[in-house]
Amino acid sequence: MNQYVIADPKLCIGCNTCMASCSQEHQLHGLQSAPRLQVMRNRLDSAPVMCHQCEDAPCAQVCPVNAITRQDEAIHLNESLCVSCKLCGIACPFGAITFSGSTPVDIPRNCNTSKALPAPRAPRAVSPFLDCVPGLRAVAVKCDLCSFSPDGPACIKTCPTQAITLVTAGLAEHSSQQKRLNAMNAFPAAYSTFTTPDAGAKS
Repeated sequence: MNQYVIADPKLCIGCNTCMASCSQEHQLHGLQSAPRLQVMRNRLDSAPVMCHQCEDAPCAQVCPVNAITRQDEAIHLNESLCVSCKLCGIACPFGAITFSGSTPVDIPRNCNTSKALPAPRAPRAVSPFLDCVPGLRAVAVKCDLCSFSPDGPACIKTCPTQAITLVTAGLAEHSSQQKRLNAMNAFPAAYSTFTTPDAGAKS
């Protein structure tokens, strides 16, 4: 089972601290600074939505350059291999993959040369999937569980209400067992029908 991160909307206060810490943590390690999760809100609740680390990983299946692979019980994306085709973002059923821009180091954004026509102005932003900015390479970004950090996901460390949890195989099994116990306690008569042999039954 892949590990994944979930959030409890009952505890989330919509402060965006998880997004800020995610962005900073990845930027410190030379990766795209775009946050790997997005806090969503409705009238009553808020919660960060992020990669579900799918077992079948449709994003990995459509990547033409194998930039998305399963490693260490999670689905990882190698930003250096990304070719900006955006197929992974289209295939993701949860909208957990977005795109961030990358420019060459120490090159001014609007530098011009006498050997070529001036670069056109960037068009008005529409969405990460449709935007095309001259001189800017779109790179896919998704949750990698901060695998480069020995302290684990930055969003979990910095959440002020402990609304975010890393789900491991052990935790998932414990939760399933607890649900079975709760069901047994809530409906003892129904369970006794299946678990207690009938004394009058003939073999």
